Amino acid sequence: MYVELRNIEKSFGSFQASRGVSFGVEEGQLAALLGPSGSGKTTLLRMIAGLDSPDSGEILIGGRVVNDIPGSQRGIGFVFQSYALFRYMTVYDNIAFGLEVQKRPRGEIRRRVEELMDLTGLAGLGKRYPGQLSGGQRQRVAFARALAPNPRLLLLDEPFAAIDAKVRQELRLWLKSTIAELGITSIFVTHDQAEALEVADTIIVTDQGRVEQIGAPADIYLRPETAFVTRFVGNSPVVSKWSFLGFPKTAADSLAVIRPEFIEAFKPDNQKFAGLMDAAETGVVEDVAFKGSHYELTLRVGDAVLTVRRSLARRPVTRGEVLKVLIYRLYELVGDRVLLRENALLAGRDIPDD
Repeated sequence: MYVELRNIEKSFGSFQASRGVSFGVEEGQLAALLGPSGSGKTTLLRMIAGLDSPDSGEILIGGRVVNDIPGSQRGIGFVFQSYALFRYMTVYDNIAFGLEVQKRPRGEIRRRVEELMDLTGLAGLGKRYPGQLSGGQRQRVAFARALAPNPRLLLLDEPFAAIDAKVRQELRLWLKSTIAELGITSIFVTHDQAEALEVADTIIVTDQGRVEQIGAPADIYLRPETAFVTRFVGNSPVVSKWSFLGFPKTAADSLAVIRPEFIEAFKPDNQKFAGLMDAAETGVVEDVAFKGSHYELTLRVGDAVLTVRRSLARRPVTRGEVLKVLIYRLYELVGDRVLLRENALLAGRDIPDD
């Protein structure tokens, strides 16, 4: 592991920001610290950077314990959420700042800045000031400035939070490909699960100062290990009162989490599903939201409100319409245990594509 945290504890007064946190990030990986506000993820990033110190535990970078080493000597580049650019310096001077502090030769500085401006798509903008740039361009300047001294580790705090949705999507892809090209170990903080799932090689899910789960994006999404991860990742409704066909409860007070992809909703006259009516619930459409590539339906099934996606190619549905609802699987939460349950009524039966 290039970065490793061992049993990190950190409190601010009566607030415990980190509770026995341990994890590692391999060299060259792009890792995401994902969690809601107040989950402790930014505190972890700041401790790795040397901006805060743990109360106990060890932080290792490159196999060396760095607890007592100043942040400036840890070989780290840091990209702040607010960019933290110098407003009265040009793009060129902002990127060159760290190299100037290190008193690098002028020719070396010029070559490195020009190289980074090309890499980050800022060529030709060297004489502009931050106020003359778009949000996406300012973020690229902050990224280039952090990379200028050739850090071994790059830390990014909510790097896309201040950027509009379209540019944010473009920058996600750009950041992932750029970091992969450079091979630099990187850790970024985000509360946006779509961002973490799309960009990261590894996701570290945090809540209330603890690490809930560590894994590849597909593992985090498809195989959640705790009730919190099941509820937080996927933005799926949590159903407290439920009784669905094919799903006998494991415990009377268990909860159900049903992802949109676990559900099929169809009109009662759809012949493709005629042989599965005994396993289908009845639902009422409460809302229809157009999402561009699909419709998102909100359905009431008994006491439960569920969400399902519907292809634009299928027959339109309207509010108040009654549909049949087939639930293929669900997550049952029994305390902190997560059980992936399959519909018992569908075992061994052919399921139509739509």
